[in-house]
Amino acid sequence: MRLLIFIYSMGNGGAERVSANLANYWAAKGWEVTIVTLSQQSLDFYELHPAVKRIALELAGDSAGVLTGLWQNRRRVIALRRVLRQTQPDIALGMMATANVLLALAAWNLPALRTIGAERNHPPQLPLGHLWETLRRYTYRLLNAVTVQTVEGERWLKNHTHAQRVTVIPNAVTWPLSGQEPRISPGALYQSERQLLLAVGRLEAQKGFDWLIEAFFNLANKHPDWDLVILGEGSLRATLDKQVRESGLEHRIFLPGRAGNIGEWYENADLYVMSSRFEGFPNTLLEAMAHGLAAVSFDCDTGPRDIIRHELDGLLVPPGDISELTVALDRLMSDALTRQHFAERAVDVRERFSMERIVGMWEKLFEEILVDIS
Repeated sequence: MRLLIFIYSMGNGGAERVSANLANYWAAKGWEVTIVTLSQQSLDFYELHPAVKRIALELAGDSAGVLTGLWQNRRRVIALRRVLRQTQPDIALGMMATANVLLALAAWNLPALRTIGAERNHPPQLPLGHLWETLRRYTYRLLNAVTVQTVEGERWLKNHTHAQRVTVIPNAVTWPLSGQEPRISPGALYQSERQLLLAVGRLEAQKGFDWLIEAFFNLANKHPDWDLVILGEGSLRATLDKQVRESGLEHRIFLPGRAGNIGEWYENADLYVMSSRFEGFPNTLLEAMAHGLAAVSFDCDTGPRDIIRHELDGLLVPPGDISELTVALDRLMSDALTRQHFAERAVDVRERFSMERIVGMWEKLFEEILVDIS
């Protein structure tokens, strides 16, 4: 099988991690796998199997206006089409909405090529703007299939685009996680006798870390032996640092940055929390539970409710309700026995979302769209 994966970049993000995991799996299986990005290769974060071919178009960047944007995207489509002709994959897979649109246009009238788009967030939670929404609506019919991660996403695409075929494929969990640079040692940041509440994600509004810091502030006096660590980097770094300073908890709330050894942090944590305003299908929640952590999460659109089994391996709380998040965290921070019981069941995600099971869903889709034209 010759497979091409097209994505904006291979930086530190959920879609990028999924792309790397899938590419590595299929490369190890002997497939010819190529990853193509708009951004330069120097921005890559995740390690790739030596057999994965890497092509960087170096056409990333924001446009100054509509006309410039149209010109830039025309260049991107032409460049991607050239790569498709050169590599001649059996299947080309787009990752995220704008990549899906560009792939649909670049692959137009290449009859031997099968194309799949992959939505990585719940579309109505992350609107693209009028032009890109219009393009998504009409170009998705040029793709042989579009994948989503939840039934909510499937319903939305069927109602708002002309996609021929929509298939639900959740993320696979990676366990155990291999470490890479940059490494941040848990022992260097907090004392081992203290208890750790852990969150992981980009420092962006979507992840709701402002809400989480507020909830932890509400609990700090009641739980003086607990610290909060938020791993990640992003545009809200200064804002969140200021919120921590104003809370007076600089010695209890830590934002050490992006870590390539997240597995070590899961192993050292006592409880995991997800405070997102919205999600697609959160990798970090899967990973934390696979490492044996009970979890508390907002029941946001979408993903957490498909992963956490409420009162069995974690707790779901109403979206955006900081008071209820505080109550749920307080309950599990106070009750080591319940945390342990939840953690013992949390590891079921290793089987429920195993790489073998999820890859099998992808390969079934590949086989079906190839058979459709044979």
